[in-house]
Amino acid sequence: METKKKIMRQFLSYMGALLILLGMVSCEEEYLPIPPEAIDDIVVEGYIEAGEDARPVFVFLTRALPFFSELDINGFSDLYVKGAMVSVTDDNSNEVFLTEICWSDLSDELKAIIAQQIGLPTGVVPFDLCAYVDLNGEVDAREGGTYTLNIDVDGNSLSAITTVPEHVPLDSLWFEPPRGEPNDSMAELWCKIIDPAGVSNYYRYLTATDGGPLIAGFATVTDDAFFDGKSFDFPLTKSEDPQEDIEPANFGLFKRGTSARIKWCNIDEQHFYFWNTLETSRSRQGPFSSYVRIASNIEGGLGIWGGYSVSYYDLVVPPK
Repeated sequence: METKKKIMRQFLSYMGALLILLGMVSCEEEYLPIPPEAIDDIVVEGYIEAGEDARPVFVFLTRALPFFSELDINGFSDLYVKGAMVSVTDDNSNEVFLTEICWSDLSDELKAIIAQQIGLPTGVVPFDLCAYVDLNGEVDAREGGTYTLNIDVDGNSLSAITTVPEHVPLDSLWFEPPRGEPNDSMAELWCKIIDPAGVSNYYRYLTATDGGPLIAGFATVTDDAFFDGKSFDFPLTKSEDPQEDIEPANFGLFKRGTSARIKWCNIDEQHFYFWNTLETSRSRQGPFSSYVRIASNIEGGLGIWGGYSVSYYDLVVPPK
């Protein structure tokens, strides 16, 4: 039961990326609208993690939407693909089938716990959220491992391969007064990293404050193309909740006297390109911007099957 609670607390906070994936029909070349009846792609969002406090393996399956389509809250439940056979096979040929879990399957007690974690009115989710999950922790998620995702649904087969990279932790973290105009109520987070030489590394991070959910910021990924083998200090920007109003002077800073949690991740190359193109597309808004095709590693569908190696850092932002 504790594993199930952990799973459900985690996967609801990752809806932002999923909703963006539903619109993965934009591209760099000339855009020609596709008739709705021609859209039958399955969109995959799935992850496997190794490291401290790693999440269980989980996969969302939804149906892609035409570019020119309308979506309201009543239609969300219909987007989730149910009744699929979803499995993960490691590089030792061990296959684990994932269990389908939907919001409607949960007890009122568990719904209340999850609702509190994600800031909803107690027990209220306006659509039937579903995911495929490794409930019993059978998948042996480890650094250096390679994992194949296989999906059979509606007579179609989808697959993807990802690796969990060797982890490169942060060497140290600390807070300093913000640069620029004096700001006594906020602090800037600084980190030091020692990047291994001769190895292509790809990084991603998320932040949380005062026990809240981990949030991915506007630009969360980088490769080491410009700092391979280097040791250096850098500021780490606090991820901001897009639903909250932020004072420009406080953007990316941590409020003094609060607690902070940093999730630091290594990802493989294909996983990096997915997030890099997705985050680039977010910045290309307006009628005069160019389309960005979001990278996908799913054979037979769209989306991402991504591996993470992770570490967490819990800090207290020093008071004034």
